[in-house]
Amino acid sequence: MRAHHAIAVIVVLVIGLGAKLFFFSATKAEADIHVVPTASMDIFQMHIDHPNRNNLPTQKMHDMTFVFSDSD
Repeated sequence: MRAHHAIAVIVVLVIGLGAKLFFFSATKAEADIHVVPTASMDIFQMHIDHPNRNNLPTQKMHDMTFVFSDSD
């Protein structure tokens, strides 16, 4: 009998949450209301304008994405 009461309470809560979502739609996020223009950079144009296009500065990376250990 107690299980029936618990299931009934859960059903009422789920129906109440569904009704709340149906009647009261979600509000917009604060960040979406105030749009601030941002500065952008044209990387392609920077590469074209670079004085020595064949010797652009690079950053070394040690990529270990697909390194698997044998200890499995």
